[in-house]
Amino acid sequence: MATPVTVNDVLDGHVGLDLECLDRIYLNAYVPNLQVGGQVVSFLTAHLGYPIPSPAIFDKIGTAFRAAVDRFAADEHIPVVRFAKTDRKIDRMGRYLARQAATGRSGVAAIGIAQEFAQVFSPSKKGQGNAVWFSFTKAKRRVSCYYFYLWDDEFGPGFIKVCSYFPYPAKVWINGHEWAKRQATHAGIGYRELSNGFAATDDPARLQAICDRLGPATIEAFVERWLAVLPLPLTEADRAAGYWWELSMRQVEVSRTIVFTQPRHARSFFEALVTDNLDIGRPEQVELIFSRWPTRRGRPSGQQRFSTWLVTQGTQVTVNAAYKHSRIKQYLKDGRALRIETVVNDTADLGCLRRLHHLPELQARARAANRRLLDTERVGQGCVLASPAFERIAHPTRTREGRRAPALRFGDPRVQALAGALCHTLLAVTGITNKSLRALMTGLLVEPNHTNYSISRASYDLTRLRRNGLIERLPGRNLYRLTPDGLAFAIFYSKVHNRVLRPLLATTDAPHAPPPLKAALRTIDTQIDARLAAARLPTTTA
Repeated sequence: MATPVTVNDVLDGHVGLDLECLDRIYLNAYVPNLQVGGQVVSFLTAHLGYPIPSPAIFDKIGTAFRAAVDRFAADEHIPVVRFAKTDRKIDRMGRYLARQAATGRSGVAAIGIAQEFAQVFSPSKKGQGNAVWFSFTKAKRRVSCYYFYLWDDEFGPGFIKVCSYFPYPAKVWINGHEWAKRQATHAGIGYRELSNGFAATDDPARLQAICDRLGPATIEAFVERWLAVLPLPLTEADRAAGYWWELSMRQVEVSRTIVFTQPRHARSFFEALVTDNLDIGRPEQVELIFSRWPTRRGRPSGQQRFSTWLVTQGTQVTVNAAYKHSRIKQYLKDGRALRIETVVNDTADLGCLRRLHHLPELQARARAANRRLLDTERVGQGCVLASPAFERIAHPTRTREGRRAPALRFGDPRVQALAGALCHTLLAVTGITNKSLRALMTGLLVEPNHTNYSISRASYDLTRLRRNGLIERLPGRNLYRLTPDGLAFAIFYSKVHNRVLRPLLATTDAPHAPPPLKAALRTIDTQIDARLAAARLPTTTA
């Protein structure tokens, strides 16, 4: 009988490179002193010297900014591209970036213009005649935005987007892998590229040290360098008065790339991973992403879902686990590397603040999430029946402090539901709370006498998990984290119950059970019935 390939079989001895790096970084640039209506009035009156804070001043500044952009494009011979609503911007700008990269010099590759919604100040007129006044509130309005697509000697491709209306919010996009490639080249470290990553390197330790070095100071230097070049709606006088952009994190991708020695090992790994996640990991989604949009007679066939496609060439499988506004995704990169990415859309999801100088803290927590996810998958395919933890938790025991630790017996419906809940990928990554446990147990626990899995029941279950050493409480927080024994308990109990016992017991009635298994069980039934008959024991009850 062939032995099935597991995640651990592939990871052990078949990894050529394991690298952690910031990937795509998308930042907000905002003016802290222009965030509420009173600050706007102060800017227009106390700073600019106008007697009335009229919104006509916004038009004056915006007109001057748009004229400056036109002059800049003409003087520097920079292409100007107007984006349509359906355009994928990077596709439109790709050839301009490639052309600028071929020069070997930093520069603005092209300027894109788009009409987009942005949070800007909307004026309200107060009073009449000579007593007129204006107040300002934030509102979403469709305004012109300028995309300055850049090729930077240190960061490679990127862009800075500036809104043309007050208070001129901006966005910055860069890529950590592209920055690391250029730093490796400058340091004389040889490497082979993946698309948006590294396939191999002469010095993995030095390359990892380069990836670890990217931080707030380097990013701020990049932004300041380009703000000094680009036309802007704010002036140096505004900056001297305290009106200038600061950076915060809008979206940050923290990646771990595991490159396998052979593409077949990568495929084996991911097939094992997807198989386990279909029922054990319970991801938010397992997606099939196709390289081409399906067409009918040469035209797009509309908004359709093609859920029956299998994993074939040109199809990328992505396993997504969503957490609040963020997610962790896993997929194969170029058919030979596993990419694990924590995509942080709200820094509060990981307990961090938004300002850019909190990036190291955010990256550390996201890397830990990537690591815990992979550790969970390894434990899921490495737990064995002989584990001392299973023997301990099957019977009531006492902790070192003398407290009673109730048993967690295999087959008990509540224990099985508890194991199934703890198998959830996100709990292993983010931790367990009373609320998150109740949300999962409500859908898993089926008891005729209990329709509600209450707070007190969840508290009791958390207590017995902790006393059995299956979870541990984080200091100062009502948050628990699975221990290695806890992961083994959850996954082993779930796998044996869901994948072995339940299918075996339902084999005679299951239409899709394998014929050899059905035949073997019929033979066992026949032999058991024969032994019962020889012993003069009835096989049915009256």
